[in-house]
Amino acid sequence: MAALSLMYNIKVNIYGRGVMIVDLNNRNCDVFFAEMDPQTAKFIVNKALDNVEYGELYLEYKKNQEFYIENGKLVKSNFDISTGFGLRAVNKESVSYACSTDLSEKSLKEAAGFISSSIKHKGGRLETLNKRTFFSRPADLIDNIDLEKKINFLKEIHDYAINIDKHVKTCSISFKYSWQVVTILGRNGAYITDTRPLISLNITVYAKKCSRQGVGSCGIGGRYFCNSFLKLKSWIPAVQDAVRQSLVNLESMSAPAGESTIVLGNGWPGIFLHEAIGHGLEADCNRKKTSVFTNLIGKKIASEGVTIIDDGTLPEQRGSLGIDDEGTLAKRTILIEDGILSSYIQDHFNSHLMKTKSTGNGRRESFLFPPLPRMTNTFMQPGNCNPEDIIQSVKKGIYAVNFAGGRVDITSGQFVFFTTEAYLIEDGKITRPLKKVMFCGDSLTTLKKIKMIGNNLKLDNNTGNCGKNGQTVPVGVGMPTIKIESMTVGGTQL
Repeated sequence: MAALSLMYNIKVNIYGRGVMIVDLNNRNCDVFFAEMDPQTAKFIVNKALDNVEYGELYLEYKKNQEFYIENGKLVKSNFDISTGFGLRAVNKESVSYACSTDLSEKSLKEAAGFISSSIKHKGGRLETLNKRTFFSRPADLIDNIDLEKKINFLKEIHDYAINIDKHVKTCSISFKYSWQVVTILGRNGAYITDTRPLISLNITVYAKKCSRQGVGSCGIGGRYFCNSFLKLKSWIPAVQDAVRQSLVNLESMSAPAGESTIVLGNGWPGIFLHEAIGHGLEADCNRKKTSVFTNLIGKKIASEGVTIIDDGTLPEQRGSLGIDDEGTLAKRTILIEDGILSSYIQDHFNSHLMKTKSTGNGRRESFLFPPLPRMTNTFMQPGNCNPEDIIQSVKKGIYAVNFAGGRVDITSGQFVFFTTEAYLIEDGKITRPLKKVMFCGDSLTTLKKIKMIGNNLKLDNNTGNCGKNGQTVPVGVGMPTIKIESMTVGGTQL
């Protein structure tokens, strides 16, 4: 069965972008082969996939710009264009993959020959990296803003940050923009194309007061074209928040160690869901029975009211896609519903072996890699509790607002997280700021210790990336304020 359905001349609007499913005979598309007739490519791909269960040809054009500002000066800038293809064939659990930057008839035939041969011998991998652009230059949607205007935009942000408070001493800014076009060709000549702009603006502020130093950071971004993003003033609250964090951290004290009630703030603390829960729900580890969540579909694994969703269709969110990297339309998937595990995060390969359907989560970093089941935007649905009531319900605990990140062992569910902003809660009130707070626990136990869920769901500011098996992809997270009955805290105060 082919990875793509045979569909023609259908437009689907996803977060303001057009996703076009067309027949290969239609030459009026932005992306095409530079050195061979499309029908030749169709013939080669069909022949390579003729005796396998399914597969696809993945084509990519990507344009990147990066700028780094420190102390109001440009210290680093990068610009690159990458192009290439990846050809995959699958028979049961055998996968063969070939990739190249050279989309000539010779290169594609070589890849197809490798695929046809290696699939008979339980899979393989081939990389040929002969530099040659296979796309014509698509309509230049990346931007029409000159370099000087971009640098002045970043300097304006820097000057604004430095002048907010006398204790702010330095500021660094990174700005990254990419424009990616992806085309996926299946058997029978069907292909689907997705255009993916992506912006990331990060501000880090350093404050000093006597001998104490404080650092604060905040970022914004999403699926925006550069032209529209630079017209927005959304960077102002981001800078203000970075400065606020740096000043708070000037006053932070050592955190108490031991068991404690934990309140997680809304928004970016959703990284907890991503790491501690989301990775364990990805289909590959459950198919291999190496996840703590294996064989728990339909079972109660969390407190009542806990509903967790992965949704790749949210407008302008960092993890959103028109299609995944196998050609499946992005979807909204309920992973946990009212405490019951209802679905894993599926790509086509694992869902085929597990006799279920893809959830539109087959993702890859670039044409150099085959797809894996990966999260898009993962968040917890809001509850009915007022956030203030959640804080007031805590006799003594910790309120965690921002995280540096975390990691999880999916087999045991053991996780660890590090905060960049946290506070002590005493007698139902937020009191002094804390530094160097670390949380430890395990996924299944912690899910059942969620006692209150706020009504203030917030998605993060679109700056997250997820690493897995050497591949990095953009993701989004989010959550409302929640109360966890107890968790182990690693601090410096006993």
